[in-house]
Amino acid sequence: MNKLRTALATAAGVLGLAALATAPAQAAAQPAFLAAAQMPASSTPWTATQVFNGVPENGGALCAPYKIPAQNTRYREFSTELDTNGVQITTVARTEVDAVKLVDTLRASLAGCGPRLERENPGLRAVSAFHGKLAVEEGAWVYSLDTADPQVGNTDIHLFSVGRDGRTVTYVRWGQMGDLKDAPLTAFKTTTKTAVNKLY
Repeated sequence: MNKLRTALATAAGVLGLAALATAPAQAAAQPAFLAAAQMPASSTPWTATQVFNGVPENGGALCAPYKIPAQNTRYREFSTELDTNGVQITTVARTEVDAVKLVDTLRASLAGCGPRLERENPGLRAVSAFHGKLAVEEGAWVYSLDTADPQVGNTDIHLFSVGRDGRTVTYVRWGQMGDLKDAPLTAFKTTTKTAVNKLY
């Protein structure tokens, strides 16, 4: 009996050590996020918040509100002194099939964002455009939204991307006042590739 107790205690100790050994590995498996300096270059430095759990307010994603589930999701917001801003939202789906479906849903929302905003906001001019697929992990897709409000006189430009690495999907947005010609599209594509490559 004493030998059995000793064997059980030894086994429990080994299992405990194994659990401690795997805990850091599990923590390290959390998807990584962009750093402020990895956003497209701006005339004033970018700053980044800490990484929060869930999705940002108002459904989380401009042009794709309430499409990204809050569960298993985290986000980081970015800003400069000149009202240029951005966000990265990353979610881990239950299965890879679910991740593919989420990418498809987000892409459809981004592609149809301009017409939807015009329907919801009479007088607003909004144009969405697709800017290609990037060869990184399982792929990333880049879109833009160019809006003009004649009543207020504001014009805004936003760039978006959706990328996937296995079960993990990341959404990146960049925005500022101006038009598409003012947007750093090439640099944003580089940012997107970095975001997807950094996930794991």
